[in-house]
Amino acid sequence: MATLFEKILSGEIPSHRVASGEGWYAFLDIFPRREGHTLVIPTAPRQRLGELTSVERHRLMDGVASVQTLLAKRFGTTDFTVCLHDGPLAGQEVPHVHVHVLPRTEGDGGGTLMSMWPRQPAGEPDHETLGALAASLQDVV
Repeated sequence: MATLFEKILSGEIPSHRVASGEGWYAFLDIFPRREGHTLVIPTAPRQRLGELTSVERHRLMDGVASVQTLLAKRFGTTDFTVCLHDGPLAGQEVPHVHVHVLPRTEGDGGGTLMSMWPRQPAGEPDHETLGALAASLQDVV
């Protein structure tokens, strides 16, 4: 059975694209812990980081760095929280490798991603706001 992220990659489920490259795709988290919270995933359907080939891991990290560059320009920062939950016991909710990239700015609370996690937003995703942010990120040079 295809995972949520495989359905996003195939276009079956829409996403708010931030960027993509060879072997990776980045999109906004629908329940962001802060504005710009982006997920970077490999296009290869693997659950754990160790299941990716060295080339796939390299491409994934290139994607993370590319996303950081975009978010740095958009949010005026050089600081990020970068996190990967590697397997369900580590908190992975979708069985597909994904790296969380969150831009950090002065006064945003400075908490770690782990301290941010319990504050799960209620309700439906704000697709209008996510779509506008994704569109603005397409113009970052």
